[in-house]
Amino acid sequence: MMNVNKGIFNAVQYFGGTVIIIGIITFIFGAFASGSSLLTPIGIGTVMGGIFIFLMGMFFIITEEVLEKTTKKLNPQK
Repeated sequence: MMNVNKGIFNAVQYFGGTVIIIGIITFIFGAFASGSSLLTPIGIGTVMGGIFIFLMGMFFIITEEVLEKTTKKLNPQK
């Protein structure tokens, strides 16, 4: 079951990291390079969304691990 968790972790890590990097680039472009300040809050929201995606993915992985350990304690023959 650990291989499934590694796959989920890798997917969450790469997707969340990509969203965070896009958000940082958008924020920097909006704050410094662009004449319009519209991209700044979009960049901040994108970074927060990437962090949220990463944290939710970690929550699911941890929950699955805890449920697996609890099931093994309740059913030691499996």
